[in-house]
Amino acid sequence: MTPPAVLGRDPLPEPWVAGAGPMLWSLRVGEYRDRAVARQAVLDGAELARCRAFLRDTDRDRYRVAHVALRQLLGAYLDRDPADVRLTREPCPGCGEPHGRPAVAAGAPHFSHSRDAVLMAFADTPVGVDVEAMPDAGTAAEMGALFHPAERAELAALPYAARPAAVVRCWARKEAYLKGVGIGLGEDLSVTHVGAGSAPAAVPGWTLTDVPAQPGYAAACAIRTADSGTNRS
Repeated sequence: MTPPAVLGRDPLPEPWVAGAGPMLWSLRVGEYRDRAVARQAVLDGAELARCRAFLRDTDRDRYRVAHVALRQLLGAYLDRDPADVRLTREPCPGCGEPHGRPAVAAGAPHFSHSRDAVLMAFADTPVGVDVEAMPDAGTAAEMGALFHPAERAELAALPYAARPAAVVRCWARKEAYLKGVGIGLGEDLSVTHVGAGSAPAAVPGWTLTDVPAQPGYAAACAIRTADSGTNRS
């Protein structure tokens, strides 16, 4: 997969055309913070209230940057003012409550976004994306212990020094897939096999791809290609 476009460096996209996706965009919170503050009027009342509710500046900055950037891109793709984009939540596939995958009321494009090194994906079908920072060896061991048995075996076969990179690669794949499904970490990390090796495992109904990321990070994108199933092998 080609590296994501960079918001603030590359021009905003043209209106969305069916079949054009997936489209990936990235930015760093620290580099986009001042622009997000200047443009926060595009956020709706609920977003502004949540932004004000954060106790830590770092959390507030991360939320504001991600949501302002998301609205800028959705506004460009939908050919409307970013402030006029209506965001909603789809039903959770686990419980049916309205806290599932975020969506636009217009239905397309589908989107997902993630974290400090903000990564966003847009596609015709449900999509999930994740970017994760490299953990230290101790944290990586704790994370890896939560994985699918086949992934734990893959990690055990690697030299100790190579395991943190494999763990963060696997974690990014899992979160991307689970965000795409709409259940997030509501599913135990040991259930779906996404693979900890150099290439993602096959997940029925989904295309899972590693995404080029900045040094010290791993990223992945999951796009639904058919009625999704769960790989429990």
